[in-house]
Amino acid sequence: MHRLPHAARLSSIACIAMAFSTPAAAADFNPADTSVQMFRWKWNDIAKECTNWLGPQGYGAVQISPPHASRKLDFWYDVYQAVNYTRLDSRMGTEAELQAMINTCHAAKVRIYADVVVNQMADGAGTGTATDGSSWNAATQSYPHFSAPDFHAACVIQGGDYSLADRTKVTSCRLNNLPDLNTGASYVQGQIRNYLNKLVAMGVDGVRLDAAKHMAPGDIAGFLNGVSRTTKAGEPLWFTQEVIPDSGVKANAYLATGSVNEFHYVYAMKEMFQNVNGAAVADLPRFMGSPSTGWGGTWGFIPSDKATVFINNWDSERGEHAPSSLVASNFTGVPNDTQGTKRYQLANVLMLAWPYGAAQVHSGFRFTRSEQPPPATSPFDANGKPLINQAWDFIHRWPEISNMVGFRAATSGQGVDNFATGTRNQIAFSRGNKGFVAINNDPAAWTTTQATGLPSGTYCNVINGQLNAAKTGCSGDAVVVPANGAIKFTLGSVNGATVPALALHANQKVGASASRSTKGAN
Repeated sequence: MHRLPHAARLSSIACIAMAFSTPAAAADFNPADTSVQMFRWKWNDIAKECTNWLGPQGYGAVQISPPHASRKLDFWYDVYQAVNYTRLDSRMGTEAELQAMINTCHAAKVRIYADVVVNQMADGAGTGTATDGSSWNAATQSYPHFSAPDFHAACVIQGGDYSLADRTKVTSCRLNNLPDLNTGASYVQGQIRNYLNKLVAMGVDGVRLDAAKHMAPGDIAGFLNGVSRTTKAGEPLWFTQEVIPDSGVKANAYLATGSVNEFHYVYAMKEMFQNVNGAAVADLPRFMGSPSTGWGGTWGFIPSDKATVFINNWDSERGEHAPSSLVASNFTGVPNDTQGTKRYQLANVLMLAWPYGAAQVHSGFRFTRSEQPPPATSPFDANGKPLINQAWDFIHRWPEISNMVGFRAATSGQGVDNFATGTRNQIAFSRGNKGFVAINNDPAAWTTTQATGLPSGTYCNVINGQLNAAKTGCSGDAVVVPANGAIKFTLGSVNGATVPALALHANQKVGASASRSTKGAN
């Protein structure tokens, strides 16, 4: 949840008018192991990327920015200042374009998850100036479908309120002075329910509930009662909640209604990769636990099947949140720090290799000031070629991250074996007999011999390449695993020019074919 002074987050509540599409069958989708947050990407551009990259690369879902009608501001967060939930004409496109994007992504085997906010409304006032032409007035609490009786009293959340045992102010007062809907009222719950059902009827496969900590768990359970929990494709509706933890708010309180964004994971990754408080990547099993020892660890992680994890999102790479998360330094306008970028890349590799939570890659845009709006330019040139690392960062296409999507799918259901360390910044482990990963977050190179758990054969190192179409060789490094499964290798320094990691998996074995269970993965 964005807490910057101007930031007002909002997303969802709408009503009926349903645009139906022909749903994809659940069996036709890519494995759901990895999704990507396509922050502020327009619907037409996401549709193109689903067809050209996300589908073929094996991504299971795209999480889109809030699709409701919102206030127009010259800031990245204006889509979180909702005005009208019944109309889905947004900064990212029209309702018709949203429907077309859903259909196109489904055809490419990619699900759609919608980011929604239902506890606040836009600040200020405007006449016919919202993205759909709606009018509103925050002073009189007048919005399409909402009026003053639908809101909580006009108190404001203060910093100290988060540590109180009585959480009433956090769930009933205004965040950033935004009018706060009474999500416990039956009428308001009905509007939220209508909005969510509309999205599901359009083919949306999942929902991320923004600012869940600012709603009582009982309120969330109330408006979910009556929401279709089965998608048009026949899968359970994916539902995750943003709960940034503090001394008075714990993620466990929200597990009854769905999974939760595990921000402890974000903080732990930063500490391990930047060696904060003496931490290092070797602390991984101690920090979060493992499949064999159970989840929790010293950070108190929630169970894996209830966690959504990421290295950063649009909030955590900006403003007051940035010091608590790992971000590549060149995203924020400071001089490029090769080591910082490598650590960010390695953290994503580790997230996709370690079997905890539902993993989300973040892909957004470059900025030089915290509140900067997204680029006006398309992510593609006139010929449809992606403009990578220009205005839009295209992190989801960075090979060391994108190729790990297939690793996560291929190793799904496997445990962690052969965990080993060099220095405390150097780790290696296998995933059953399906995958092997080694990471060097150290300023010194690492030469070592490690057990991979893999059957003998030649494998592509997906950090820098993949199998060719004929499956006879690799576009990058090839690694020969002997009969005993142990390999000797050298990883360069984290200060070097290449990503110091090695990742091998069963579906990238020269001469082998993908197993049925990982169809669509690389």
